[in-house]
Amino acid sequence: MLVKTFGAAVSGIDAVTITIEVNFSQGIKFFMVGLPDSAVKESEQRMQAALNVSHNYKWPGKKIVINMAPADIRKEGSAYDLPLTMGILAASKQISSDNLSHYIMMGELSLDGSLQPVKGALPIAVRAKEEGFKGLILPVQNAREAAVVKGLEVYGAANITEVGSFLNGDIDIEPTQVDTEKEFYDQLLHDDIDFLDVKGQESVKRALEIAAAGGHNLLMIGPPGAGKSMIAKRLPSILPPLTLDEALETTKIHSVAGKIQNNTALLTQRPFRSPHHTISDVALVGGGSFPQPGEISLAHHGVLFLDELPEFKRTVLEVMRQPLEDRIISISRARFSVDYPASFMLISSMNPCPCGYYNHPEKKCVCSPGVVQRYLSRISGPLLDRIDLQIEVVPVPFKELSTAVSSEKSSDIRNRVIKARKIQGERYKDFRKVFCNAQMTTKLQRKYATPTADGMEILKNAMEKLDLSARAYDRILKVGRTIADLDGQEQVQADHISEAVQYRNLDKAGWVG
Repeated sequence: MLVKTFGAAVSGIDAVTITIEVNFSQGIKFFMVGLPDSAVKESEQRMQAALNVSHNYKWPGKKIVINMAPADIRKEGSAYDLPLTMGILAASKQISSDNLSHYIMMGELSLDGSLQPVKGALPIAVRAKEEGFKGLILPVQNAREAAVVKGLEVYGAANITEVGSFLNGDIDIEPTQVDTEKEFYDQLLHDDIDFLDVKGQESVKRALEIAAAGGHNLLMIGPPGAGKSMIAKRLPSILPPLTLDEALETTKIHSVAGKIQNNTALLTQRPFRSPHHTISDVALVGGGSFPQPGEISLAHHGVLFLDELPEFKRTVLEVMRQPLEDRIISISRARFSVDYPASFMLISSMNPCPCGYYNHPEKKCVCSPGVVQRYLSRISGPLLDRIDLQIEVVPVPFKELSTAVSSEKSSDIRNRVIKARKIQGERYKDFRKVFCNAQMTTKLQRKYATPTADGMEILKNAMEKLDLSARAYDRILKVGRTIADLDGQEQVQADHISEAVQYRNLDKAGWVG
């Protein structure tokens, strides 16, 4: 008897429907074809053990041939255990095959027959709806994640006995219901950290507000203990809230990577990823033998924070140059290629020298001549060219640390950022792939970021007197445009250019030449 069940394979952040054909004949051997990997082939042992301990089902003593189509797509992982098992049970007439065509099923089997969670539940649910399936059967831990897709019945099951009885019509499993919009808006603004906790550092907080308002990348340079990491971790609290579409796309990426916590339906906070400086190229940008999203994709619609930037391997930093520009990363292999979104804000920090005290107002730098220059030169010019704001962070004096005066709350800063982003949204509504000032092309820059005559004169003097590099010119204009938006000004004024010049520390003489 030939029986068909349906599963799904995840490629990039999308899924492809897999048809599993099970056929019995005389004999006792087990064959699986259709480009399965080792984990899929090992399902035979898991299925046999699970069925042998089950009181309801048994492993059939027949020759079993299973085909997983289309055969040119590699099937990876243990998530096919559930549809394979149901196909075998239906082919051996231990359960009814009448309802198999209505559902996509995915789930990993334990040896006792219970179901373990799988990766990629959300993109699989999206594909199931697009293909017109009635429902999706998953481990109960994945049910809420998949249930954010409207118009699809999602059933969470604890073990194969439940699934078999459900397909037979012997029991009813209540579909998992998630009010996506309610859950999204209820959790949207629940931030655990706040700029209210930051004492002093007003210039740095201002720089982060500008970065958030214009989507600019930012680099902080300062000695150990100055508060660089503390401030960076609070950046998501002033970014505009995720839209529902952004939340769904972000959740999709984390679902594929297996980063969704059990019983979580939707990510409502902007991601903040902070990888260690020992990270490899593949872990940062994604890829591997079986491609997975990297840290830059997990930071999509959020923040990627690289602490101690010069300590990262040069090759790791250089692979970020393309996704910083294109906001997408393409992973190419001989047989296939996948694309992962990578639209993130790069926030980085570094010490000014190996000892950490170059340019410190009180402590003396003990680094030998030339060491500071070599240390700063670990960051290449092309990467610095993609960082719009460079701000020096100095230690906060004891008087400011001990004062009882409260800082400004994140919610107040966020309101100004949202207002500036709305201005930019209206300005760039007719331009594809441009959503904020940091993404302006040269043509748009000439149209929208040209300063007044006074502003241009200030920029000319700054370029000459401060020995600013040529690459600083465009960055200053983009940052000036964002400062003008925060002020609600139509044109970039002289004071906006003056402030923007202050955020190019590494372009000044005495830092990186």
